[in-house]
Formats: sequence, structure tokens, C-alpha cells
Amino acid sequence: MNAKTATAPVAAVTGGASGIGLAFARKWVECGGQVVLMDYQPASLDAAVRELGPSARGIIVDVTINVTVVSAYDSIRENEGRLDAVVNCAGVAAPSPSEDVTDESWMNMLDIHLTGSMRSCRAAFPLLIESNRASIVNIASVASLVGMPGRASYTTAKAGIAGLTRTLAVEWARRGIRCNAVGPGYVRTNLTDALVASGRLSDGLITDRTPLGRFAEAAEIAEAIYFLATPAASYVNGHLLMADGGMSVDGNWYD
Repeated sequence: MNAKTATAPVAAVTGGASGIGLAFARKWVECGGQVVLMDYQPASLDAAVRELGPSARGIIVDVTINVTVVSAYDSIRENEGRLDAVVNCAGVAAPSPSEDVTDESWMNMLDIHLTGSMRSCRAAFPLLIESNRASIVNIASVASLVGMPGRASYTTAKAGIAGLTRTLAVEWARRGIRCNAVGPGYVRTNLTDALVASGRLSDGLITDRTPLGRFAEAAEIAEAIYFLATPAASYVNGHLLMADGGMSVDGNWYD
């Protein structure tokens, strides 16, 4: 490890091999940081690390299995020797009418999004308290604030992430760790493209419902995450930053 990499800030990103997680990793590396990508898809993880170059490292992690999460952060202590930011992006989508949701699918959604974020935060804590710029950014959603038909488990998980974020912000602030969340609207990713292609998501309805009239690009959400993850947001703590194109505040229905 040379002097530059020894002093470069280190970020860990769950779900870092694609979508918003990878977009944030690109931004972090472009700005001089080191990034550790955590993902359960080996091929995607390898491709992401190759793209990002020597400032990136990948670890196979399944956020539903605590031992893999703990092992990943132990690896960061052994290899990078520091941790300054954690971004919890791991997530899936499985729209379904509430009456058809099984216990298994319900628990899986909460386990990935909500409990997975908690596992990551908890395992990162011993490293983060050693940083003088520690920040956690969780990925919530416009679904944290509104009821979305056919997405009971997803909206519940995302609302829970907002609650988890507030609690950690209050509890860990005196330990030097800020915790915030970003609430994206609909973002153009491989996941949303697949949902549109399968007919489970209507891009036309979404763009009509979004005041900005379009999906977000993952890089736009990454900018909001990056702000919260850096000392530029040093007095921002416990905040849910909506990056939804105005969807959650749209009152056009009144007309």
C-alpha cells in the first residue's frame, strides 16, 4: 500500500456490483477514494472491480448471511486498515398483490433490505468509530413515504430503513458516526428495466407521475449519496434526502 492509498478514504458498498451502488463507487473512486464492493454475484462483482481499477476491491457477500457480512468487514480491517463510509445498496424488487405475498417472500424482502442494512452497519461500527469522518448512507425510497400497491413488503422494508437510519443517527453521533439515508424515486437500472420488460412496471405511468417527467439516472442518485458520505455534509445527521424528481411532494392530483 503506497502513501496515497494509505490516506485515501475508504468506502464499503453493499450491492456494489451494479446500479446505484456501482454508480456511487465510480464517483467515490473518481474523487480519489478507495472502495470495497460487496455483492453476491461473482461475475458482476469481477466486472465492476475491473472497471474501477486498482482503487477497488470486491468481496462476495450475501447480506442475509451474517457471517459473510462480518467476514467482509474483518477483511477491510486487514487489507485497507480503515473505513470512512458505508453505503447500503443491496436490494431486490418483487411486486405482488398483498393477498398473494407468502411468508417466505415477505421475510426475504425484509431480510435483504432492512436486516441486511442493519447487519452491515453493525459489522462496520468498530471500524467507523476509528475514523474522523465516519458516515453511513442507507438507501431508502420514495416507497418509504407513500403506499405503493403491490409492494407491501418493499414499502415496509424501506420505511424500516428510514427508521433505522434515525435511530443510528441519534445513538452513534456521539461516537463520531453520522447516519443518513437517500430516498430515490424510480431509477433507470438493469433491475427497473427488467421490471418494465416483464410488464410489472409501467415506465409511462411513472414518468407521468414524476414532476421532472423522467426516471433518474443512477449517477444522479450517486451524487446525493456522495454528498452525505463526505465531510461536505458534516452537520447533516438523521436526514432522509429525497432524490425522487418531486414525486413524493407532487400535489397535481388536487387540480
